Amino acid sequence: MPNLSATDLPRFHTIDAMIGADAKALSAQLALLRNRVFPPAAQKTLRRFSSGETASLVQISDSYLRQLALAGEGPTPEKGSGGRRSYTLEQIHELRAYLGTKKKSGPPHRRTGEHLQVLAVANFKGGSGKTTTTVHLAQYLAFRGFRVLALDLDPQASLSAMFGYQPELDIGENETLYAALRYDSQRRALREVIRPSYISGLDVVPANLELHEFEHDTPRLLAQADRRKEALFFTRLSEALATVQADYDVVVIDCPPQLGFLTLAALCAATGVLITVHPQMLDIASMCQFLLMTSDLLSVVREAGGTLDYDFLRYLVTRYEPQDGPQTQVVGFLRSLFGDRVLTNPMVKSTAISDAGLTKQTLYEVGPQNFSRETYNRASEALDAVNGEVAQLMAAAWGRTSR
Repeated sequence: MPNLSATDLPRFHTIDAMIGADAKALSAQLALLRNRVFPPAAQKTLRRFSSGETASLVQISDSYLRQLALAGEGPTPEKGSGGRRSYTLEQIHELRAYLGTKKKSGPPHRRTGEHLQVLAVANFKGGSGKTTTTVHLAQYLAFRGFRVLALDLDPQASLSAMFGYQPELDIGENETLYAALRYDSQRRALREVIRPSYISGLDVVPANLELHEFEHDTPRLLAQADRRKEALFFTRLSEALATVQADYDVVVIDCPPQLGFLTLAALCAATGVLITVHPQMLDIASMCQFLLMTSDLLSVVREAGGTLDYDFLRYLVTRYEPQDGPQTQVVGFLRSLFGDRVLTNPMVKSTAISDAGLTKQTLYEVGPQNFSRETYNRASEALDAVNGEVAQLMAAAWGRTSR
């Protein structure tokens, strides 16, 4: 904290008053910024997709897509300057369903006997790329026709902000995941706090500081002598997800940067875990402590009756700079140590992704028109490679041979 002059404290009377005033001022400015970026109702919308992007998403050739449009089959694209065709995501979903009726690639929804995929993105070190990974993965899967639920478990609510929510203004009391996890009579059904996003096929459970209540309530109940079944915190998220699993193919969870009860609940509900790691030795040392603590705590959970049944656990290298010699050595060290548990594709560091984040958007949302072709392609190819590898792990868990 900066040094305070003698005139600062009398004006605010106390440090907490000063911090509160700063928070209110910052919140107001963030609201103004949001209203400028997303006028007039401060709600985000999704761009249209070119015919080339559409063909890639539904896994057909651009020429075949053009034939369908000329024949009036499937959704009618919008024509822009020069006759360029573009589609909304809703039309892409419609097209995918239409192709399914023609025995071509249809929607990739879960089939009978395939379990809900619950993917937890975790690490207790801030800046490891958890939220960036989570939001791009959720959007990647939604764009390809999966029914996706994104859960924000981080009280800092970065994922919620990426979906257009300002936590202290847009998320009211008992409107976060805490509502579905709490131990008292105000507990709500998970379905009641799920919000549709501006991306068709992708729903969101937003977060705010209220989630801290779960971290406070749980140890108090665990300390009670009767050890009631309802105090088994590690089953509560799984039970909540079971009530909506028919509506989704995959749940993607952005865990908080700490190994508390929320993170443990997510790890106990998960079928797959992605541990993000920045390839620097300090981050590797931090991850080592995270793994040691996680192992100890999950052992306690298992002994208490928790079920830990992962389809996969993978380490994802994030913010990777291929030209950085020390980073390359760290990645080689990780691969020699963990083998194929390190995802083949790293998430490269990209100014395009950072620039998109300035307006609370992902690279997928801003599209290629906002960057040079080389910059955009480099970043989007890296994202697609990482997310495609995760999608392949999901398919393998379902016993599918493709997609």
